Amino acid sequence: MRVGLIAEKLGMMRIFSEKGQHIPVTVLAISNCQVVSHKTREIDGYSAIQIGAGNPKVKNVTKPMRGHFSKAKVEPKSKLVEFRVDEDKFIQIGLFMKADHFLPGQKVDVTGTSIGKGFAGAMKRHNFAGLRASHGVSVSHRSHGSTGQCQDPGKVFKGKKMAGHMGAARVTIQNLVIHSVDNDKGLIFVQGAVPGHKGSWITIKDAVKKQSDLELPIPGSFIGADDASVDSENVDADIITAEANQNNESKDINIEILNEAQDQEANNDTQLDPIDGKETTSDSQDDEELPENDGEKK
Repeated sequence: MRVGLIAEKLGMMRIFSEKGQHIPVTVLAISNCQVVSHKTREIDGYSAIQIGAGNPKVKNVTKPMRGHFSKAKVEPKSKLVEFRVDEDKFIQIGLFMKADHFLPGQKVDVTGTSIGKGFAGAMKRHNFAGLRASHGVSVSHRSHGSTGQCQDPGKVFKGKKMAGHMGAARVTIQNLVIHSVDNDKGLIFVQGAVPGHKGSWITIKDAVKKQSDLELPIPGSFIGADDASVDSENVDADIITAEANQNNESKDINIEILNEAQDQEANNDTQLDPIDGKETTSDSQDDEELPENDGEKK
C-alpha cells in the first residue's frame, strides 16, 4: 500500500467526453502537501508516514506542534494525516507530494467529513417509508414507528435507527475513478461526488478492494525525486557558500572601481602643455609662479 494525499475540495463541475457525454467530476487541489514525520515499529509500534497540508497562521499553532514541525524542519500545517505504509516505501521528510501520484483511470478511496444537516427525522436520515397517509394515522405520518419489544427485553437496543443528528461524520467513498490530473496546477479530477463542503480537507489513497493494473509510481510522486539524498544541512551549506561567493565578487568589483577612480585622478593631474608638448602638473605650475610673487614683494 502506498502513501495517500491530502487535498482541498474546490467544488464540482462537468467535463464533456469526445462523444459529447458530460461527466460530473469533483475538483481536488493538492497544495503544500508535505511529508512531516515517520512512524517506525521500533519506536511507535507501527509503520506509517505523516503527511501535512495547509498554511495556518503561526499564532494559531500550539507550542507542542511548533516543536513537532521545527524538529522536521518544515512549515506548520493545518491538517495532519497518517497513512500506514511499509518502511521500505518511506519518503524522505520534507519532500512535497505531487498530483500525478495518482494516474487517470485508477480507482481510489476518498475520505472526508460530510456536510452537517442538523437534527433530522427517520425518513430523511435513514430513508424510512413512514406511516400510512390515511386510514387510522393521525399526526404521525413521518414517525419511525415502533422502537422495540415490551417487557422482554424491556429496552431499546443500541444502534437502533431513529431520528437524530445527521451529517458531520467521517465518510469514505470507495472505488472512485480518477478522470484526469493536472500536475502543473496541482489538480485531481475525480468522477462522482465526494463527501464534504467546499474548502474541506479530503484524503485520497489507493483503493483497497480494487487492485490497479497501471504502473503506479512507487513509493510515490514527489518534488525532489532526483535529489532525494539532499537534506536541509546540505542546503544550508550551499546557501552559505553562495553568499560567501557573492560577497567575494562584490569585493572584487569594489577594488576594480577604486583602481579605475585612481587612474582617472592621475590622468586629470597629468596634462600636456599645448606649446611645448611637455607634461605639466599642478605642482610644477605652482613652482613657476613662486619667483614672480617674490619679485613683486621686493
